[in-house]
This record gives sequence, C-alpha cells and structure tokens, in this order.
Amino acid sequence: MSSPADRARVAIAGNPNAGKTSLFNRLTGAIQQVSNYPGVTVERKEGTARLDGRAFTVVDLPGTYSLTAYSQEEIVARNFVIDDKPEAVIDVVDASNLERNLYLTIQLLELGAPLVLALNMIDVARKRGFQIDIGRMAALLGVPVVATVAHRGEGVRELLEACAACVDRTGDGRPRPISYGPEIDAQIDDLAASVRRAGAHADPAAARWAAIKLIEGDPEVRARLGAAGGAVVAPILEAVDRSIQAIEKRFDDDAATVIAERRYGIAAGIVKECVTLTGQARQDMTDQIDTIVCNRAAGPLILVAVVAALFFCVFKVSDEWAWIPWPGGWLSPTGLMEWLFEALSGAVAGLRASAPMLHSLIDDAVIGGVGGVMSFVPLILTMFLFVAVLEDSGYIARVAFLLDRVLRAFGLQGKSILALIVAGGLGGGGCAVPGVMATRTLREEKDRLITMLVTPFMNCGAKMPVYAMLIAAFFPDHRTAMMLLLWAISWSVTLMAALALRKWILRGEQTPFVMELPPYHVPTLRGVALHAWERTWMYMKKAGTIILAVNILLWALMYFPAPDRAQHEARVAAGQSEASLETMRLSHSFAGRIGQALEPVSQYAGFDWRTNVALVGGFAAKEIVIGVLGTVYSMGEVSAEESQSLSGRLAADPQWSRLRALTLMIFVMLYAPCFVTMTVIRRESGSWKWALFSTAYSTTIAFALAVCVYQAGRALGWG
Repeated sequence: MSSPADRARVAIAGNPNAGKTSLFNRLTGAIQQVSNYPGVTVERKEGTARLDGRAFTVVDLPGTYSLTAYSQEEIVARNFVIDDKPEAVIDVVDASNLERNLYLTIQLLELGAPLVLALNMIDVARKRGFQIDIGRMAALLGVPVVATVAHRGEGVRELLEACAACVDRTGDGRPRPISYGPEIDAQIDDLAASVRRAGAHADPAAARWAAIKLIEGDPEVRARLGAAGGAVVAPILEAVDRSIQAIEKRFDDDAATVIAERRYGIAAGIVKECVTLTGQARQDMTDQIDTIVCNRAAGPLILVAVVAALFFCVFKVSDEWAWIPWPGGWLSPTGLMEWLFEALSGAVAGLRASAPMLHSLIDDAVIGGVGGVMSFVPLILTMFLFVAVLEDSGYIARVAFLLDRVLRAFGLQGKSILALIVAGGLGGGGCAVPGVMATRTLREEKDRLITMLVTPFMNCGAKMPVYAMLIAAFFPDHRTAMMLLLWAISWSVTLMAALALRKWILRGEQTPFVMELPPYHVPTLRGVALHAWERTWMYMKKAGTIILAVNILLWALMYFPAPDRAQHEARVAAGQSEASLETMRLSHSFAGRIGQALEPVSQYAGFDWRTNVALVGGFAAKEIVIGVLGTVYSMGEVSAEESQSLSGRLAADPQWSRLRALTLMIFVMLYAPCFVTMTVIRRESGSWKWALFSTAYSTTIAFALAVCVYQAGRALGWG
C-alpha cells in the first residue's frame, strides 16, 4: 500500500452549495484530517479515496465563487493549485445553475490545472427541464466531464476513474487555453512573453495566467512578481500598463471588468451550445417552498416554529421518552448514561475507607465531573442530528436570508449571519470557534471585529448541557418554552451588543450582502449521521482531555489543604455528620476560598461560593460548569446509595430556586468566551487586546443582566 507521501493528490474546488462537501465525504468516508492552511485560518480538510486498490489523497479546497484575490478562501484555493500542483483538480459544478458556476471553471482553465469537471446535481437539472450534452461540453472545455449526484453517490466511481486517467496522463486532462477575443488575446500573449523572458514564469500556461491577473490588477500576483527583484519587475509592469491602457481604450471600460464580462460570455456560450430545454422550465419545488418560507410575514413565524420543534424533539428523544429496554424497565438515552455513571460510582465505593483521597479523585473529579458532562452525550448527539438535517436540507440559508435585514438594522453585516448560525444561532448545536473563524469571509475589519465579539453570545453546544440540567431540575414541564426563552435572550443581547459596538466603538459603513439560496434537498441518512457524529466526537474528546484536566485541577483546589486531623476527629466525636464535615472542608479549600472571596459581589446575582467555583472553571470550557457542580455537590455525599443525578441534587437543595436557575443560565450564556474561543479571537483579530476586551465586556454584560433578573425576580416574590 502506498504511503500518503507517495499518493497522487486530487483537489476538490467549486462554488459554495454546489455539493463539494457531499462529494468529499463520499470520496473519503469518515476518515478525514482537519487542519489550517499555513499562515491563515482557512480550514483544510484531507482524506483518502480508493479505487481498485489505489489510494488518492483528496484535499477539499475552500468553497469560492472565483479565484480573484478578494478573500483568504480565494487566495488559498488558487495558491494550492499553483504551488502544490495537484495531479488532478475536480471542479464541482451545480448542473442546475450552470452558467454562474462555469465562471470558476474558466478561471481554473486559465490556471492550466489538470481539470475534471463534476457536473453535480444532474438530477435537479433534469427535473427543471434541462438536458445537458456532456460529450459536447467535454469537447468545448477540453477536459473530462462526469455527471454526478454526490449525496447519493451516483457517478462517484466514474469521477475517480477520470481522475486516475488524468493523474496517469492517459486521458485528456490538460485544458485548452481560453480565448477572450483577438484584441485581448494579443495583449495577454505579449505580456505572457514578457513574463517568460523575465524568468518570472517558465511554464507557458503559468505565464499566461499571470498575464491575465496582472491585467486585472491582482495585488497577490503583483506581490509575487515583486519578490523577483526590481530589475525583473520594472519592464513587466511597464508592459502591464501598456496592455491595460490598450484594452481600456479599445473597450471604453475598466480592464478587469472587460475580462470578467468575457468570462461570463464564454460561460453563456457554453451553456447555449450544451444545454437544451426539454419543455418549458417550470417553477420547481424549491421555488414553491420559498414563496412561503421566505415570505416576509410567514417566514419568521416558520423560523420560530422550526426552532421550537427542534427543542421539543431533542428533549423528547434524548431525555423524556424511555425507549431503551433495560432489566429494570425502560430508560431514556440520558437516563441510561446517568445509570452507567451511578454504577461506576458504586463500583469504587470500596476505596472510601482504604484510600479516601484516591476515591475522591475518581468519584468526584472523574465520575462526578467528567461523567456529568458525558451524561449529556445523547442530548448533544440528538441536537446535532436535527441541526444536520436542517443544514443538509438547505433551510439554514433561508434563515440567513430572513435575518439579514434585522442584522443590518443592528449594525451587523449581512454575512455575519453565517458566523452566528455556525456558532449556534439556530438554537444550539454550534460552536463559537468555527463561528469566529467564519468571520474571515467579511472584508471590512470593523465588520469582522463586531461579528467575532458578539458570536460567543450564541447558544453553542457546550452550553446546552448546562441548560438541560437546570431545566430538568427546575422547569421539567416547560422545557421547550424555556429553551425558546434562552434562544430569544441570546439573540436580543447579540443584536443590542452589536448595535452598541457599531455606534460607540467600531463605527463604520456597512457593506452589502449578496447570498445564494441553494435548492432544497432530502438529507441522506449517511450524510446526517456523519456530520452529527463528527461534532459529537469533538464534544466527547473535549470531555476526555480539556474538561478532565481542568476538573482534576479544580478538584485539587477543592480537596486541599487537608483539614487538621485532630479537629476533624473532634468534630466526628461531637456527632457531626460526614456530609457536613465534607462541606466544611470544601469551604476551607483553596477553591472554596476563591468562591467565598467572590461571594460578596456574586450574591447580588444569586450565586453562592460553590456556584462561583463552577463559573471560574467555565472560563476554560462551558461544559466544565456541569462537571464542577457535579464535583462540588458529590463531595458532600457519603455513600453510593445517596448519589443521584446533579439535577436531582440541585432540585432537592433548599438554597436553589427557579429564579436562581434562570439567572445562572443567563450568566452562563453570556459570560466570557471559553479559552479556545478567546485564543481564536486573538488569532483572527491579530491582537490580545480584542480577546481580553471580549472577555471583559461579555462578563460585564452577563453579570449586569443576571443581577437585574435576580433582583427583579426577588422584588416580585419569585425567589
């Protein structure tokens, strides 16, 4: 078997929503590696595709509409093709929207890439009445063209076979040069000759591409050329200026615009040659659904109904419906996990007398802490499953369309909605880390900063276990309503914070937002399961690494310093229960002292010293709040028989109330982003200043709102 270094590399390029990710998942399966491209925060996904015992390394390039140097995604995609020189490039094209997708194809042809065209969503095109002559298209472009339906796996093998032929140079994998008309071609050829003579590009195809980009005024290509030295650059730049002047004089327009129009003209010509309409193009199902879903009046109501249904189904499937058979009856998935960790706690009970410190470490820090987080895996998995269905169906893009006008009224750029949804804006199941990283698609720096500073307010998947535990304890009959309330609070604070940042700190003009509404699809079971499992596995890995490490550290702070042995024995002799002794010892620990030092301030929000300890741990990761609360409240138990779920312990504690639970959920929702998110904000913004500002201002907002809610509730007699 070939090693990864010896395998041929196949890059996948294409427009967003063309089915590129579905094709990548079909080719590589679940075994993928995710990293970043060097020097930028654009995600890089790699996997392995196999054909008849042969392996290919498949690289999923960022989705982009063009290869112009306007965004990191565009630069990364084209630089990979230029510098890494993959043996084949699959261009995934939406067959139902062919003319617009072919613009990127033409730019890939300009690069001279060994191209294979994947004519994806061919089933949708046929339903719309379009008949595509694949052979004619292959002849016009000079590259193999394969019809595919990626989410069903149709045409995937044929596509791999075409890539193999391209790699082996046994097929027609080298495209023909693109002609822009005799006048422009003459200028391009003259400039390409100057580039070759100067030694900047030896390959004719690369020199021609560089000439085109120089005429377009591409800053990245100019910078690359400048690295060659002044003596080489000066004559080329003089030739560039002459070519630009000649084109603009001939066509009375900007040179870059002229070339872009010619590309669209070539795309339109290919469509005219290769596509015929079999009958009248009818309004398809997507258009019919969008007349209702995107309606200005009905759309928002449908959105609220979808989010409510999401929460209802998640709680019912994972927590309320007892549908797993068990010797003692039936259990819900969450109930099964709780039973498992209670059984583990009972299994180590024998260590209490012989090795009390080891018992406390295992039972309190690992089982009580990490087990508390892991017990919510069924809920998280269910949430990710339903969110994946909405993503794969195409509804998420409609949410962005509906909320665009609202966001702009509060100072956010239209594209900000994509980052907010990734972070959990649909109601949960997201993550602030990719949400912050998604702001790289915003071109204006102030737009990016505002979006990354408010993105952590969204209800990410890490906050869901905290909500689920407190709602189960104090609002068991109103789960869906409570989650809708938290969703509304999250969005309200996000919008108000964005407006404040825009008006007082990051003033500036907003840029327009144009987005594509992809056609609706019936999600495949394989695709939904793969997306949900990837995200759930990340949650579980965090529980087994970051959360475990922080929990053990906080356990040590809660266990030490050990109480004076003589005083401890005297209190036992005086008849104090072991539970009260544990609570007293905890209050005198390092963590207890930290919590008590904060209590004079935190009491105004209803938080005692034990809650403070959990919230301090939450700075590392929000799930740790559950783990530390589990550790704090399990340290007062004296036997496995007294052990119960954390929800049960809090519900039975007279110091807790519905008002205190609501206040804690609001604070957890809004206070400082987790440590990983904070480091990503630093990296994306280029400064620790904004990362620390994000922590300070979000914690201030969270505490102010928590105090207002708690004090208002007490005044109304709800405490």
